[in-house]
Amino acid sequence: MEKTHNSQIPTESSHKNEKEPEIITDKNQMRKWSRAMRSQGKTIGLVPTMGYLHEGHISLIKEAHKHTNLIVVSIYVNPGQFSPTEDLSTYPSDFDGDIQKLMAVPGGVDVVFHPYNLYDYGNSGVGGDGEVEKKGAVSCVEERGLGHETWVRVERLEKGMCGKSRPVFFRGVATVVTKLFNIVEPDVALFGKKDYQQWRIIQRMVRDLDFSIEVIGSDIVRENDGLAMSSRNVHLSTEERKKALSINRSLSRAKFAAEKGQVNSGELRNMIIQEINEAGGRIDYAEIVDQETLEAVEEIKSPVVFCIAAWFGKVRLMDNMEINI
Repeated sequence: MEKTHNSQIPTESSHKNEKEPEIITDKNQMRKWSRAMRSQGKTIGLVPTMGYLHEGHISLIKEAHKHTNLIVVSIYVNPGQFSPTEDLSTYPSDFDGDIQKLMAVPGGVDVVFHPYNLYDYGNSGVGGDGEVEKKGAVSCVEERGLGHETWVRVERLEKGMCGKSRPVFFRGVATVVTKLFNIVEPDVALFGKKDYQQWRIIQRMVRDLDFSIEVIGSDIVRENDGLAMSSRNVHLSTEERKKALSINRSLSRAKFAAEKGQVNSGELRNMIIQEINEAGGRIDYAEIVDQETLEAVEEIKSPVVFCIAAWFGKVRLMDNMEINI
């Protein structure tokens, strides 16, 4: 249902008008809330996040307001999508700051779903100090047979691009999103197109598993200098950030060239790779793929997307640009 909202972020003087979301940590309580709202004829939009919110996340919430009555934002750093070599403890977080940002969104959000551990089944998934043990959350089967062992795979779409260098990533994403869909039971879910492959995988999963959920992809939100917004940007040094602008710059040039008739994917890829390498970046992948199937194309004859992942220092950045010619 369409809603109209003031597009201006509330000022400090209007703080009293800001909407404080209900914070729910228990999945049964979350499901109970959703079902109570739906019984009243309300529609629910879900914006899944891992926290450390930025304007890209806020844009998803604003978009969600156009489609549903109520908004749920989940904040959960999903251990299932991190490989054993990745340290999820270094993922940035600022829960109090996130709540303040959500309160400043026009129309606000109704619930923040902030579960402690969606992979804890009352066994030893939590250590004596209260911290989630990585083993309890990530392993398919724990020694006592009580751990999480069911995973969702979107077999073909997950293979390329990010799936090559992070083989368990999309298994973890698809599984946790399935969990969130089953717990929140939304009508609509919003995902950013910056993670283009992830968005397409979730769309395909929803189609294949008959979820009654509309998955909407929202356009990339960029910093003033053109860098795609990401929670990882905070880890870039001043010099690395400057060099990282080569990603958007090279994508824009390649798109311009394609629209002017350069349709050979190999030449366009080389143009992008050379510019990023010369700026000091290290390419993870640079692919020109069909927007629907995500299969690489040799020549652009239908809608494609240029997808990039590159390292600047210790930070892996992603970006993409759709081309419709």
